[in-house]
Amino acid sequence: MRWRHALAALGVLAVASPAALPAQQRPGQSQQELEESRRRLEEIRAERERLRRQAERLQGEVHDVEDELTNLERQRESTNRIVVEIERQMGGLVSQLDRSTAELILAEDNLAERNAVLQRRLVDIYKRGQLYTFQALLSAASFSDLISRYKYLYLTSQQDRQLVQEVESLRNRIKGQRNRVLEMRTQLDRTREERAAELRRYGSLVQEREKRASQLRRTARSTEQRLTALERDEKQIQQLLATLDRRRTEAARNAARGTTPATTGTMTTSDLGKLDWPVEGRIVYRFGRDTLPSGGVIRWNGIGIGAPAGTSVKAVEAGQVGLVGQVGTYGLTVAVEHGNGYWSLYMQLQGAAVKQGDRVARGQVIGTVGGENSDYGSHLHFEIRGENQIALDPTGWLRRR
Repeated sequence: MRWRHALAALGVLAVASPAALPAQQRPGQSQQELEESRRRLEEIRAERERLRRQAERLQGEVHDVEDELTNLERQRESTNRIVVEIERQMGGLVSQLDRSTAELILAEDNLAERNAVLQRRLVDIYKRGQLYTFQALLSAASFSDLISRYKYLYLTSQQDRQLVQEVESLRNRIKGQRNRVLEMRTQLDRTREERAAELRRYGSLVQEREKRASQLRRTARSTEQRLTALERDEKQIQQLLATLDRRRTEAARNAARGTTPATTGTMTTSDLGKLDWPVEGRIVYRFGRDTLPSGGVIRWNGIGIGAPAGTSVKAVEAGQVGLVGQVGTYGLTVAVEHGNGYWSLYMQLQGAAVKQGDRVARGQVIGTVGGENSDYGSHLHFEIRGENQIALDPTGWLRRR
């Protein structure tokens, strides 16, 4: 019972001593560097996110493939910088964790010493009993001895109270220090996981760039082959039209000699901007220089008009069918002669509704849209050729929409 009374008299609480524990570390240069590293990390991540969005836009557009490779390389560099910043933060966290752990160990040692002193004081108080104070005062030999004894007892009591307060404060500080160490370890674990994720991302970007570069090398070869085929097909078209033109010229000479009836041209420069469209649809590529989806550069001699497969294709002007047949990569082709050296060509057809030598009227169906297996999906490749098989921009001849 007297042990419990002694404990109550001293007001023992489980806490820690500000005098025994070094002052809690204030944010110093290391903490400032950590905050600066975090700020840089956010900036780099924002830059990488911008590059990622740019890469998504590039994938949805016809573009120079070198831009895509450059974007992937810049993303890889950004990720590498992120890893460096994370490692810098990890170094700062490890340093802070080591200091906090050392302070915690020192505080626990101080607490053990203070607890030992407190235990000895409690034992002394228990042994002397609850009436010790009164006995010491009543046994004074004189008034001055009484004052001396009272002062001694008062100072002893103050020291005991201070000891209890130190133990209480010390235990509280240790509790806070342990929580801080636990938070730092948790933060360090999260940072390590973040670093591992960034390293995986770095590896995937490296693989993606190598994969894309390999694809581009293969695509470059196939594109070169395709461009060669297109050049060959273009020569074939010119030769076919030249042959047909020679026949037309010969027919004109015969007509002049009266052996065959003369034909009147149905297309002239007055038709510029007045011809009906051969099929309704959006233009998927335009006349002139263009970049293929595979990255190669080509010069189109006509336009591509996107339309569902099987859609009817109509003659833009009256004339005579001079060609129905396969022309290399252009597929099934119908060529209509309009006189005066003008031709209209309808290519990438799924089927033809006319045959060579037929006379066709303006707006007459001559075939259906094909091209499903091309890079542009189902579409009509449409051309207008002038004197000497020169390719003309069809959009200058068709009505404005």
